[in-house]
Amino acid sequence: MSYQTEVISSQPQVTVTSYTISSNTAEWSSNVCDCCEDCGICICGTFIPCILACKVSQDHGDSCCLPFLPGAMIALRTSIRSKHHISGSVCDDWVVMSCLPLCGLCQMAREQKSRG
Repeated sequence: MSYQTEVISSQPQVTVTSYTISSNTAEWSSNVCDCCEDCGICICGTFIPCILACKVSQDHGDSCCLPFLPGAMIALRTSIRSKHHISGSVCDDWVVMSCLPLCGLCQMAREQKSRG
């Protein structure tokens, strides 16, 4: 029996490419308490928030029924913030939508309107 011996003269190399995470974060186009900045959105958010929530959801590309699911408005706000690279966190979104839900809804509607 003869055995062949193979000598490995070089090892595979791994190249790590470094990259920088872009810090191109934006801010909301209006403050959460700037409800009177757009009177139409403010009135809709005050008197028929379910309609405004459905419109915000549909304009974002989600189902009109989304706002009726528990926690969905927090997720929608997070998704809108993420889509437009707006700084913040899920915790921030939770605080706004838990403490000031109508103001947060109006802010999302104004953001969508300002960004087209």
